[in-house]
Amino acid sequence: MNCIYEAAKKRYAEIGIDTEAVLAKLAKAEVSVHCWQGDDVLGYDSVGGLSGGIQTTGNYPGRARTPEELMADLDKALSLVPGAHKLNLHASYAIFENGEHVDRDAIEPKHFAKWVAYAKERGMGIDFNPTCFSHPKAKTLTLSSPDEEIRTFWVNHVKACIRISEYFANETGKPCVMNIWIPDGFKDTPADRVGPRARFKKSLDEILTQPYDREKVYVTLESKVFGIGVESYTVGSAEFTLGYAAANGLVPLMDNGHYHPTEVVSDKISALLVLNKKLALHVTRGVRWDSDHVVRLDDETKEIAKEIVASGRMDDIAMALDFFDASINRVAAWVVGLRSFRKALLSALLTPHADLAKLQDAEEFTKLMVLQEELKTMPMGAVWDEFCAREGVIANEGYFDVIDAYEKDVLLKRV
Repeated sequence: MNCIYEAAKKRYAEIGIDTEAVLAKLAKAEVSVHCWQGDDVLGYDSVGGLSGGIQTTGNYPGRARTPEELMADLDKALSLVPGAHKLNLHASYAIFENGEHVDRDAIEPKHFAKWVAYAKERGMGIDFNPTCFSHPKAKTLTLSSPDEEIRTFWVNHVKACIRISEYFANETGKPCVMNIWIPDGFKDTPADRVGPRARFKKSLDEILTQPYDREKVYVTLESKVFGIGVESYTVGSAEFTLGYAAANGLVPLMDNGHYHPTEVVSDKISALLVLNKKLALHVTRGVRWDSDHVVRLDDETKEIAKEIVASGRMDDIAMALDFFDASINRVAAWVVGLRSFRKALLSALLTPHADLAKLQDAEEFTKLMVLQEELKTMPMGAVWDEFCAREGVIANEGYFDVIDAYEKDVLLKRV
């Protein structure tokens, strides 16, 4: 341990924080890494661009074109990020071999065997997402479609994803968070708001007839306020998804880009934790809208991390990142986002939440404000450097040199 860390350790001890305990907790905290940053959310099960209110901007060279390239890029990114991780897959990342191809309603565990092997070799669990977009049967509505053939197709797709999720859990020995999100909605004012939501409920009811072990698979439901082309109405609104999750014992999932610009997920975490045994998060950075910018160490990211830690229920919260930026080096995007969120967690773990809560309860608001401000200049950087050193990861901006070399040696050679 270096003298700078020792000084920081002593300073934090003065406010009741054991940095050794913090480092141990931070190392074990799993953050789920979204595979879709590496290839601009295109996947490998079909040909065509994105659809369903999703848009990736930019054309930076080096996009992963194959599962093997995506795995290599993930390895390079994770080699530069300290701490434990899970792998987060979309169903569109199925790997077909020997000329085989099946549609999404017929995917099986065998189509993800290579991903399981990848995860097991690295001691990672896998989270999963049905892909109800970028498909010919997702041109308008999916699980809320009035077309029974289309609605049934997507019901069967999500059922297949539940079976695959349980396969992931059995193979990796870690629970799988399986998140349901649909892009369904309308560009202009709808004539009927009730009908699509009633059909969505019917679809979810049918999906949940699929048996699964709730200790191994956590089915989550994610809302969205609007998307490109569905600005006026989304079927899976916050009210619908939260109500359905509560009524059916599912896990609510909040993406902090999926709300009105003046809403913050950090304020919602405590509300849902009081009412639910578990909670799932997609941490992103929306700029004016759900634009999925790379996560940075900004105020809302730090506030989200603070609420996670201060709740005392960090183990009940599934933490995942969700962003995609094709305008910059994609490996760097992963690394910056993951390191930034990990730093936010470190900042939260280095905060004496119980002491601050006592001041709030005692209505000592002046002292509370003073301490909150002083905490902002505590030597967190020295603790971060020590954490990286113990994890065998470059602590400072020197990691960019590794990414830059990888770009020249690997990414720029992809055509």
